[in-house]
Amino acid sequence: MRTYLAVIDETEEAEIALRFAARRAAKTGGTVLVLALIEPAEFVAWGGVQATMEDEARQRAEALVASVSGTLFEQAGVRPSILVRQGEPVQVVREVLGENENIAALVLGAAPAGAPGPLVTHFAGSDAGALPCPVMIVPGSLTPEAVDRLS
Repeated sequence: MRTYLAVIDETEEAEIALRFAARRAAKTGGTVLVLALIEPAEFVAWGGVQATMEDEARQRAEALVASVSGTLFEQAGVRPSILVRQGEPVQVVREVLGENENIAALVLGAAPAGAPGPLVTHFAGSDAGALPCPVMIVPGSLTPEAVDRLS
């Protein structure tokens, strides 16, 4: 089944990209794999404090994914698969792409102003030609209506 991989965080551009991915999946009979990334916590001398910080980050990511999951079903009738992973963002995305041959596109949201974001910069840059699927970059400045029209 055609799967659109959307990387989600707490930014508006990620939400817009996810909406685009869900609508494309609905129109093509596919599905969405939502990836929430938890970046590794900086080293803290006390292990208990570091474990607490990592647990809080995981809880925030899981709450975010649960929230968008319901929204996707309401907006596009798509029930996404959910994946929460910890690690360096570029490496985690590469691993997920390597693990799932059904991924038809990596869908990323670009910031509406300034630098587009580290994942967009990386995957649309020198690494773009080596990916196993196309990269769809959704401008963060699009309105929900524009996303609906374009998808």
